[in-house]
Amino acid sequence: MTMAASLQRAVELKRRGLMFILSSPSGAGKTTLSRRLLGKYKNAAKHESIVMSVSVTTRPMRPGEVHGKDYFFVDNAAYEKMVKNGEMLEHARVFEHQYGTPAAFVRDHTHKGIDVLFDIDWQGTRQLAAKNRDDLVSIFILPPSMRELERRLHTRAQDSDAVVKKRMEKATSEISHWQEYDYVLINQDIDETLEKIDCILKAERLKRVRQEGMGGFVQSL
Repeated sequence: MTMAASLQRAVELKRRGLMFILSSPSGAGKTTLSRRLLGKYKNAAKHESIVMSVSVTTRPMRPGEVHGKDYFFVDNAAYEKMVKNGEMLEHARVFEHQYGTPAAFVRDHTHKGIDVLFDIDWQGTRQLAAKNRDDLVSIFILPPSMRELERRLHTRAQDSDAVVKKRMEKATSEISHWQEYDYVLINQDIDETLEKIDCILKAERLKRVRQEGMGGFVQSL
């Protein structure tokens, strides 16, 4: 082993993974940004890895979905037991089904120095912050304007005019919580916004509190 390789190996520090949240009104771009961020780090080294949080749900599995990849599919009894035992970091009812973030999944990854990405709303963000604020980084994505948000919702042609109207009404309420987030970005250009998100991720990874091996390294100098 060369001296350079020995020195490089000596200064590798253990890092604690973080909980990285992207929130936005429907149509503002968080799903696209989440997918592109995950794609950017798809083949990254372990200490730079980031994975999507896998939620527990009581809704039936849809064709093509995989248990443990898309969701952890459970029945109502198992779900309620997890909530009662404190096994959820956050949970909520969405229409007739239940959804929640299993603490074990997140803990197993962050303890290995792997970041976990969340695509959740302000209510879920509040619950996560109450459980583990030190390991949480939150970003709220804003549209350039409400008119542009409505245009995007119509352009993607996934919803009827009535549904778009409801989403726009909900967007106003969601945007009112922007001050609860660590970072707020205006998504005018998807590439520029992704770059900013990546810069935030890289900077947060370098924070002193997440460099678990730094104390030992300083003492060894």
